[in-house]
Amino acid sequence: MSPPTLTGVREDFLEIVRLVRPGARVLDVGCGEGDLLDMLVREKQVDGRGIEISPEGVSACLARGLAVVQGDADRDLDDFLPGAFDYVILSQTLQAVLKPRHVLGELLRIGTQAIVTLPNFGHWRARLDLLIHGRMPVTGALPEPWWSTPNIHLCTLRDFTELCDDLSLRIDACAALTAGRPARPANPMSRLETLRAEASLFLLSRR
Repeated sequence: MSPPTLTGVREDFLEIVRLVRPGARVLDVGCGEGDLLDMLVREKQVDGRGIEISPEGVSACLARGLAVVQGDADRDLDDFLPGAFDYVILSQTLQAVLKPRHVLGELLRIGTQAIVTLPNFGHWRARLDLLIHGRMPVTGALPEPWWSTPNIHLCTLRDFTELCDDLSLRIDACAALTAGRPARPANPMSRLETLRAEASLFLLSRR
């Protein structure tokens, strides 16, 4: 079944639904109020689980009938068994955790593949704000001002690919994300792509 093309649905969610195979075992880390997990259950009939740090998010997920527990990605991924899931999803969350290297490694310990989306601090608008205005950027992928953002570990596409290489992770696919446009295939090592993509999606596995 094709993913829905609903107005207002995040582009990364649509691309994730397209990538995940039907009936897969899925863990959504930092699942918020369960929008993506609900889409995956409805559209791909996955065996879906979620972990969310906020009590409000967990309550919203449970109200939707989703199997979600309260937990912290920095600590609680260690409790999952190796290979427990076909996909572990971390959407717009890696930059907000305390230990991104540890969390990324855990995703590929407990899952066969990981799907990670994150903002690109190398996007041209971010560079322009720093160069021209001398201030931390506010873009479609980084909508909060510096004093209220949860993002504490921002990176460029090249930074992320180098971390994957250091952890011996293979990039099986990459897509560029720009607000209001469909995801498109991208080369994360391309200097042009680092300028163009507001955010990016990576499909990862172990080498």
